[in-house]
Amino acid sequence: MQPTASPWRALTAGAIVAVICTGSASAAVPAPTTGRGSYRELHSLADLSAQRLGTAGPVAAAKWGTGGPVDDPTREQQVLDAAARQAREVRADPVATVKIFRDQIEANKQVQRALHSRWNANPADAPEETPDLSVVRGEINRLNLALVRGIAVSAAPRAAPSCRATLTAATVQVRHDRRLDRVHTAALARALRFVCAGASAEVS
Repeated sequence: MQPTASPWRALTAGAIVAVICTGSASAAVPAPTTGRGSYRELHSLADLSAQRLGTAGPVAAAKWGTGGPVDDPTREQQVLDAAARQAREVRADPVATVKIFRDQIEANKQVQRALHSRWNANPADAPEETPDLSVVRGEINRLNLALVRGIAVSAAPRAAPSCRATLTAATVQVRHDRRLDRVHTAALARALRFVCAGASAEVS
């Protein structure tokens, strides 16, 4: 007999984004039935990702003040190289880690671009002070290391068939707890799209 497919596993990436953005996971699909450990580890990844997105504002303000571009290929490669090295040090999969970090970077830039667009449209809303980018990057580096460690300890939950369901529930909770706006909520979905092993790139 073929096992009955879980309605959570049938969710497309686009549907998951919709659940996260509306914050109504329980109204959309049945709650996942995974262990507390799996939820805790995936919730930690979602929360660390939200904290990392919280640095996008200061980074955007720093680049706005100096006229620097959002894209910084040199810095981005440094982050990816460091993530791969740290992954090997904690016995995490460096390939999977770098894949996740690419989306972390793109998600952060997604917020930066949204803020720059807002400030261009409404100059009065633009920041009056220019943060020290080196200080902000120090905080990003701290979060990056925590994320690498979180990826390492969540290998089993990330490979489980229930990962997508559990991660979605955790992300909805993080969105609620941190009161994320729509820009940060969409970026959080982008940051997490490859956390679950075998996840597709359907989310853009």
